[in-house]
Amino acid sequence: MTPDTGPDLGQRAQAEIAARVAAIDTAALAASLDAGGYAVVPALLTREDCASLAAQYEEAARFRSRVVMARHGYGQGEYQYFAYPLPPLIAALRGHLYPLLAPIANRWNEAMNIDVRFPRDHATFIARCHRAGQLRPTPLLLHYRAGDYNRLHQDLYGEHVFPLQATVLLSRPETDFTGGEFVLVEQRARMQSRAEVVPLAQGDAVIFAVNQRPVTSARGFTRVTLRHGVSTLRSGARMTLGIIFHDAT
Repeated sequence: MTPDTGPDLGQRAQAEIAARVAAIDTAALAASLDAGGYAVVPALLTREDCASLAAQYEEAARFRSRVVMARHGYGQGEYQYFAYPLPPLIAALRGHLYPLLAPIANRWNEAMNIDVRFPRDHATFIARCHRAGQLRPTPLLLHYRAGDYNRLHQDLYGEHVFPLQATVLLSRPETDFTGGEFVLVEQRARMQSRAEVVPLAQGDAVIFAVNQRPVTSARGFTRVTLRHGVSTLRSGARMTLGIIFHDAT
């Protein structure tokens, strides 16, 4: 067993991430998600966490697949999906963020008249995914260089979709790279699209809607659609961690 997947490091990662997630202001998080479809969690990962995760990109055995975006029309750059078992830090993030977000996801689905409800713990939800044939893990590392970008998209992957996901910036803006802003675009019925650029520092996470979110309307709530992407890098290299809570077919 390699040192970074051993039980001691796994327990330490669980404890550290649990403490950081417990410190999140849940009321402020929910209010931001309700207002704009996203919320920033400052310093969710330390500088050391970010460096450790970024270094794993070159360890091919950790990943189940590698995607070169230009080959599929997704943009420019590349990303790799982790294989199971996930690195302890990523498993901890997935496991501890999910219970924080599940009540918001359930409230959103109720407002949008969607019958699906989500269990309290992530393991139970993943078991639901696996019973439906969604067996492939979806956390990923994304790597961009100067000139790279990510077109607007949604990370759906199958029948069972958890409606919130997270991205953590592993690189230092204005030091490791310039440009490469995280972008959200919202589309409401009979309105032009609205773009939002979300500034992030190294270690910050942005939590955002995967597909749709409820917005108050004259008749109660209406569904609005969000897509996300990354603007063109002007210089340097940018790495991010994506935490998606459902698995893929």
